[in-house]
Amino acid sequence: MKTLVIAEKPDMGRNIAAVIEPRAKNNRTYLEGEQYIITWAIGHLVGLAEPEAYDSKYKRWNFNDLPIIPERFKIVPNPKTKDQLKVIGELAKRCSSIVNACDAGREGQYIFALIQQQLKLSQPVKRLWISDLTAESIAKGFAELRDGAEFEYLTQAARARSEADWLIGMNASRAFTTKHHTLLSVGRVQTPVLALIYDREKEIEAFESQTFYDVKALFQQDELEYAGTWQGERLTSKEKADEIAGKVKGKTGRVAKYEVKETKEYPFKLYDLTLLQREANAKFGYSAKKTLDIAQALYERHKVISYPRTNSNYVNEQNIDGMHKALHMLKSTPYKEMAEAADPGRVHKNNRAVCNPQRVEDHHAILPTLKRPGTLSKEEQQIYDLIIIRFLSHFYPPAMYKQHTVMTEVEEETFKTNIKELLSLGWKVLLEKEQGEKEKKRSKSSKKGKEDEEEETLEWNDRPFVIQPELPVQCKRSEVKEKATQPPKSYTEGTLLKAMESAGKSMENEELRDAMKESGLGTPATRAATIERLKKVGYITMQGKRITVTQKGRSAVELIRHAGVELLASPEMTGQWERRLNQISKGEASAEHFMHNVQKFTLSIISKVSTQRPAPPSMFESEKDRAKGKGRAGGRGGKAASTAGSGTAKGRTTRTNDAGPGQESGQVREQARIQGSAQGQSRGQAERMQDTGLSAASKPVTPAARETFGICPKPGCGGQIIEGRKGYGCTHFKQGCGFVIWKEFAGKKISHPMLKSLLSQGKTQLLSFKREDGSSYKARIVLSATGDGKLALQPEAANEAAR
Repeated sequence: MKTLVIAEKPDMGRNIAAVIEPRAKNNRTYLEGEQYIITWAIGHLVGLAEPEAYDSKYKRWNFNDLPIIPERFKIVPNPKTKDQLKVIGELAKRCSSIVNACDAGREGQYIFALIQQQLKLSQPVKRLWISDLTAESIAKGFAELRDGAEFEYLTQAARARSEADWLIGMNASRAFTTKHHTLLSVGRVQTPVLALIYDREKEIEAFESQTFYDVKALFQQDELEYAGTWQGERLTSKEKADEIAGKVKGKTGRVAKYEVKETKEYPFKLYDLTLLQREANAKFGYSAKKTLDIAQALYERHKVISYPRTNSNYVNEQNIDGMHKALHMLKSTPYKEMAEAADPGRVHKNNRAVCNPQRVEDHHAILPTLKRPGTLSKEEQQIYDLIIIRFLSHFYPPAMYKQHTVMTEVEEETFKTNIKELLSLGWKVLLEKEQGEKEKKRSKSSKKGKEDEEEETLEWNDRPFVIQPELPVQCKRSEVKEKATQPPKSYTEGTLLKAMESAGKSMENEELRDAMKESGLGTPATRAATIERLKKVGYITMQGKRITVTQKGRSAVELIRHAGVELLASPEMTGQWERRLNQISKGEASAEHFMHNVQKFTLSIISKVSTQRPAPPSMFESEKDRAKGKGRAGGRGGKAASTAGSGTAKGRTTRTNDAGPGQESGQVREQARIQGSAQGQSRGQAERMQDTGLSAASKPVTPAARETFGICPKPGCGGQIIEGRKGYGCTHFKQGCGFVIWKEFAGKKISHPMLKSLLSQGKTQLLSFKREDGSSYKARIVLSATGDGKLALQPEAANEAAR
């Protein structure tokens, strides 16, 4: 009998057939040769069953039916691809053995395992485990097929991941949706990622910029001129800064301290998928999904790169020879000049920056294959260029610099100068060719810290930096520069991927970054799908490259945290789960114990959400909905979803895997209207909103639903100040209190700390403002004593007089 080969996708199947059965007959859904029959899945042919497969009552979403914890998970064929599953079943009857040729990774292993389970395949299984689809790799892989039993632990990890996501997603989504009467998608990975974005946005909103001053001076010694920055406590007084600048201008000084040392900059690490996605986002603005799709095309269709869904930046010893062959191949391509200048001797098994077997798990770093690229699209060429430049850089010497540190003293004032003098470009010659003049101009100076402007480093590339420490220097010019502290930056997809990789921790150190790879949020293969999922459910939007949280996304995070299930939104906890799954795949942890803990966590979610009060309708409304007058309660033809604590909704759910390839990542696709009305609330009541964005709900807004910032300053009111859409208003507005502080005043956004300062002290700290002529001045925002929330500016001079 023949051997059945099951690939993950049609293209992969045809590539394999071209090598092992070049004369195979094409039967559309499979190819048949003398020894092998090659067929394929089309992504996930089988998935976990919906809740209603266990009990018909689950067709209606009802809080009282939770939790849903199957004793044994059922699987069902994907109705869209059931014909292909049937083909595999029929072909298997004609074969005595099977080769699992699905993607060499956790998800590919799971795709095959579900097919095997659904069709009850009992034939012995061999595993094809290769990192690229070139003819050489396929032939070598079939010559070295591994026993399928070797991958049992990987299968267990894949099942545990899928079933854990189902339990968390199905139960948490139904719990929060029926409790709060609006569709809320919750997932083991997507919710912590949303929390990362939410927390960053809150940091930005709460940030209060502080004005400070730098004193810069230009020094001369014979023909040499260099700039320095004054050293000392941060200057917040312009008068003090002006005094220092005037004190040193035109005066003679001395070199108090001079240090010089040679430094080397080695090439950046070879690409893993996340690093490639981050760089493509920074350089070209590509989304994580777009970069993954392009990389998959370069791998599957063009066969010019190795397996892209890798989390390793290193190679094994057996890859070194292939890297040398790839270098030789590039000498007959447009990369000829770069390849011929490369030194093959720099890439060897003892070079731990390249070859580090301990850091390679399923797949090595992304490498070019031995196939010359044909015609690539512009976008494919851009990604391929990144991979080739990074690959070639390791065949070049390090860039060499002299690092000069000069401490110049004038009139007992000290100025620091950092000079980075280029000695040789080394591997950076590749970047010069790639980036051109535009990039070179942009990198004339660099800063070592986010706000550490004192540590500015000047790049000195066109001539040697020669200073004589024993000779005096002249301060030719000095100036004061006004600066302001900057808030944290909003996430882009590139910086979010970096945060996901380290579970939200700031990891500038490359060794720490490597250590966190086992406990990040999701995997390289699933992170792009997680970000796309957050867009799809309306939790985040893109503003250019910046990611911003929608009102619905904010409310989802706040409700989850207020319910007391902080772990559900915890990047660190989810990172630990990913680490445990990784341990299961190696046989170092028990899948059964892991699932037991997931079930306990699911029960705790339902228990805590059950005590939460329903959120007010306004909590989920966007500005667009408000402008159209569309309150969530009483939408056209809508009905109240439930009585308190027991919501129901008709609709169908989908798989709750957070981000599996070919699957709906994370949560529910609930098509029924779940209109958000508190019990007995009419449409008219739901739509009577004040301009601040406060809802006239029939129940008072509680601190559990909204954060309070202080007591209403209006005499005799006694209400609490809460946040609306355009301003901060009083919870007693229904009783006639008209107190409101608008969120924008005099070009400034009133942040939460500023609001609290206004409510408790009647004024903010000193802030910087711009006049119409462009000049700046200092003032405080003060709260009027009239009790209506009106604000005014109190200039700095008035502040001084009032002291």
